[in-house]
Amino acid sequence: MVKRIGVHLGTAGGVSNAVERAREIGANTLQIFSSSPRMWRAAKVDPKQAERVRELRAAHDVGPLVIHTSYLVNVCSQSREVREKSVAAFRGEIERALALGAEYLVLHPGSWKGLTRDAGLKLAADSIERALDGMAWQGTGFHILIENTAGAEFSLGGSFEQVAELVARLRTAAPVAVCLDTCHTHVAGYDLVSAAGYEETMRQAAATVSFNAVKLWHCNDAKATRGSKLDRHEHIGQGTMGIEPFRRLLNDKRFDHAAFIAETPVDEPGDEERNVRLLKSLVQPN
Repeated sequence: MVKRIGVHLGTAGGVSNAVERAREIGANTLQIFSSSPRMWRAAKVDPKQAERVRELRAAHDVGPLVIHTSYLVNVCSQSREVREKSVAAFRGEIERALALGAEYLVLHPGSWKGLTRDAGLKLAADSIERALDGMAWQGTGFHILIENTAGAEFSLGGSFEQVAELVARLRTAAPVAVCLDTCHTHVAGYDLVSAAGYEETMRQAAATVSFNAVKLWHCNDAKATRGSKLDRHEHIGQGTMGIEPFRRLLNDKRFDHAAFIAETPVDEPGDEERNVRLLKSLVQPN
């Protein structure tokens, strides 16, 4: 089975350029933003670009295509205005993902500050269902991936249990699965670094979100210490996690079905390629 390893890439000049770039740096999967992650309004997908993306992906076997939702979207906000804008923006994300033929759309569940966690959980599920209403996603293979967060106060999804709860609420109404982020997992307090800690963390993952539901791992080392709740990504092997957790993860048969995408910093030219090639070098022959 071919291991799917890639990186988040920019889309300057069109999404098809990101697919070309992925191929050039040795990636066979990629993540993008479908619009500016810091603006509410977004342009529709150019049909010619969508067709070109499909052509390039088919020709070079690049997939899955992952889209990361805008950072502005907060589907469990206590503010009705922010929630309404978030539902509209997320609906736009779904429309663009379907237009581009993306398999996965990653969503941070948001902040429930000013509410109870249970109220936030209910609002998040309701908002996602509303954004999906009337969308023709059936039969496309498209999934919304709920991503675990770094565990900051009021942040929904800071534990595997919270991610599993949201997925369970949505399972009958939406195409949902899970994205786990190594940095978020580490700074939320889970141990991926020691061999025994890794297995205990996997035991907890199996008991909550389940291995089969994890369609994507965001592979990021961490600048901050375990349990710090600080979401600061670092180049693979250069942070507080080190190289071994990534070696274990990439060779863990329980995730043979998953894709692995880095969201590491771009401090100098070639960083994207260096992180992809390092991840690929950790994969052991079957």
